[in-house]
Amino acid sequence: MKLSQYNYNFSTDMLAKYPADNRDESRLLVVNRATGEFEHRMFKEILDYFDEGDTFIFNNTKVFPARLYGNKEKTGAEIEIFLLRELNKELKLWDVLVDPARKIRIGNKLYFGEDDQLVAEVIDNTTSRGRTLRFLFDGEYDEFREVLHRMGETPLPRWVREKVEAIDEERYQTVFAKEEGAVAAPTAGLHFSKHLLKRMEIKGVEAAEVTLHVGLGNFRAVDVEDLTKHKMDSERIIVTDEAAEKVNSAKRAGHRICAIGTTVQRTIESSVSTDGMLKPFDGWTNKFIFCPHEFSVADSMVSNFHLPCSTQLMMVAAFGGHDLVMAAYDEAIKEGYRFGTYGDAMLIL
Repeated sequence: MKLSQYNYNFSTDMLAKYPADNRDESRLLVVNRATGEFEHRMFKEILDYFDEGDTFIFNNTKVFPARLYGNKEKTGAEIEIFLLRELNKELKLWDVLVDPARKIRIGNKLYFGEDDQLVAEVIDNTTSRGRTLRFLFDGEYDEFREVLHRMGETPLPRWVREKVEAIDEERYQTVFAKEEGAVAAPTAGLHFSKHLLKRMEIKGVEAAEVTLHVGLGNFRAVDVEDLTKHKMDSERIIVTDEAAEKVNSAKRAGHRICAIGTTVQRTIESSVSTDGMLKPFDGWTNKFIFCPHEFSVADSMVSNFHLPCSTQLMMVAAFGGHDLVMAAYDEAIKEGYRFGTYGDAMLIL
């Protein structure tokens, strides 16, 4: 498959600037792989397609306020940093993106907050835009994290809208978020409300949780036509014994397994046994999934509508079939579905 095969007629007007009034009242395009048919539903009707014993797999990662604004020493130039990954807890080392990166050199100090409450020193260049910072903070680690939370801003993607608003504090987080570490929300999970989870429980649809801490690599542009030459950034994943056992028991009993989002699909496909079962795992994955790929664990999935030529779209097309998924995107455009982080959803059966 080539990069150009994942393009479609996209306009920024298609992107949702705000979430639906209620989480589970976004639209749902249902794609049936067996028949090639489409159905137009509301997301809260998703349980119509599942029965007792079927299992949804959720990503329970929690977004932390990863965007900080500060000033460069001496010049006072305004600097924005995006916290990507904590490298060392004791030394307070972080990989970050810096904007504008061209003005930042190794040895520079950056100041954040009123009265320069937080100071960081640049100790390494990691990429053209990236740097490694050492935060100079004398207090306890918990106090340091509290300061980061207080100063940080919800890392809403710029293509949603420029200004973060109060609604984003709650809505750019799933209702089942527990394990802090993501710089972006697992967007398919944003459609689930507490009420919908309760209805799942009443119907007997099980829930298993895995963790993938979404990094910016998830959104890095693909700049090669030959997809075999694209390299994904590594992201931390955790599959517990409990999650693996719950999923595998449902599979053995012949129940449907639904991956809620591309991050879940990437997680479970990164830890599979030779007999197609989910294995417990705690580590990193740089798995890049695109056509052709034989999926082992899930037989259905939920996804938002992703940007053209994105790795997320490539994975969805690998699961649903390239031609059918691209036809579903054309259908969604024709019917006025909302795309992106706060947009509508697609269920592939």
